[in-house]
Amino acid sequence: MARFPKKPASAAVPPNASLDVGRQLGSAARRVRESQGLTLTDVAASAGISAGMLSRLETGHVTPSLETLVALAGALGVRPALLLQQVGGDEEGAQRVPAGQGLEVVRRGTRRGHTYHLLAAQRGPRKSFEPFLVTLTDKSEVFPGFQHPGTEFIYLLAGSLTYRHGSHSYPLAAGDSLSFRGDVPHGPETLDKVPIRMLSIIIYDGET
Repeated sequence: MARFPKKPASAAVPPNASLDVGRQLGSAARRVRESQGLTLTDVAASAGISAGMLSRLETGHVTPSLETLVALAGALGVRPALLLQQVGGDEEGAQRVPAGQGLEVVRRGTRRGHTYHLLAAQRGPRKSFEPFLVTLTDKSEVFPGFQHPGTEFIYLLAGSLTYRHGSHSYPLAAGDSLSFRGDVPHGPETLDKVPIRMLSIIIYDGET
């Protein structure tokens, strides 16, 4: 009697794997939404889903389809890869981002002549910091008052600008730095010499 080789056993999928993925995706989406000061209603309307569905997604009770994930990322102004990078893997170790390959993030309220490249994307249910390489090239750009949890540190690499924090304005040139509370409205006031390149690091507190 001929013997046939046994088929390799399929890798067992843990019963809670889908639930874990849903929780991690939802947690990442909530962090991005809250860091930009957006409400559930704002993001849900832009993504074409209900606020209730978005709430269930953020709490991990629903795992989004690929179409919903893409729509949600668009509503948050990030690429889907940014949300997916939060799923799985070990939180320890190091991340290397080659020059020019940071994930581009669309910041709420800005329109043109600017880029925000996220230089590190932390995995896990919480984030402790976000480093951005910011490039500003359009002098006519009008910026909103950004607000977010934690403390922000900016270091100007090239160009010059006047940076507003609350009721105060600070002239900054290459080599200057500024640190401030993120929950006070802030942002570029005038772009004095473009192109402007600066490193922006947001450091969050323990409950973010």
